[in-house]
Amino acid sequence: MQIAILAGGVGGSRFVRGVRHGYPDAELTVVVNTADDIMLHGLHISPDLDTMMYSLGGGIDAERGWGRSEETWRTSAELAAYGVEPSWFGLGDLDLATHLVRTQMLDAGYPLSAVTQALCTRWLHDSDHLRLLPMTDDRVETHIVIDDPATSAESGGPPSDAAERRQRAVHFQEYWVKLHAEPEARQVLLVGIDTARPAPGVIEAINAADLVLIAPSNPVVSIGPVLAVPGIGAAVRGTRAPVIGFSGIIGGAPVLGMAHRLLPAIGVQTDAESVGRHYGSRRDGGVLDAWIVDNADAAAVPRLTEAGLAAGSTDLIMSEPAATAEFIQHGVKLACE
Repeated sequence: MQIAILAGGVGGSRFVRGVRHGYPDAELTVVVNTADDIMLHGLHISPDLDTMMYSLGGGIDAERGWGRSEETWRTSAELAAYGVEPSWFGLGDLDLATHLVRTQMLDAGYPLSAVTQALCTRWLHDSDHLRLLPMTDDRVETHIVIDDPATSAESGGPPSDAAERRQRAVHFQEYWVKLHAEPEARQVLLVGIDTARPAPGVIEAINAADLVLIAPSNPVVSIGPVLAVPGIGAAVRGTRAPVIGFSGIIGGAPVLGMAHRLLPAIGVQTDAESVGRHYGSRRDGGVLDAWIVDNADAAAVPRLTEAGLAAGSTDLIMSEPAATAEFIQHGVKLACE
């Protein structure tokens, strides 16, 4: 059995661990978002790829859900002592080695997909039946448009109307980590997406899959960029395999992260039903055959079904791989029925 999974970082890695637990003999290909990659201190950092790799390889900090276990931060402390910016993004000493190897290989001309494969040789083995692919080898960055606070400072107060506001775009990591997603997101931009190409193996994995799963990752900045890479969305819409999505919004709030700060910027309400409608049914040009929501949102199931999107509800809390595997298998069963 071949399963293709579209995923982001923290929530996506927990979901993939559940898939691996529930389908131990399946060949898994995980297509990972790279639009939140960033260059810092001359290093190419791929947060979602690294979180996925560490988590599946047993090296993740389980309490934080990202970064290396038993991490130390002496290098970041030294950079801060020198007054080197940006100081808002901490680089762990163990994590730093991954970024150094990645950057050296990229500078030598290797594509990101080949670099990822090389890094994974330390963490994953052939017996794991698991392959991680970046969504693209090309540079794509998510930028968030926010109101420029300098506008208010110069005028002595808030602008009187929207026409007077000046706006600026910041990298997603600055918005998420430095600004804690506090400014209202006015727009989400995927810089470089129009000319990006799917990484080698991505389209083939989706076409060959017996099952395609969309993880309960952030629909705006994790799943959104993956589907926006030219060719990937079309492959998902055209695959012969059933495509099943799982909601990361439970009871009107995201389980992980701050998706509620970004969904309004793309005109989607923060609830499981609205996100399901956003992805849409394949029969109507969307990407889903079925949408699985939490029991807390079971009231949305008949409305979604009436709207043409098969839906079901179950317990979607990813407390441990076995529990995650149980709801994934239950969701697949519901979808097949």
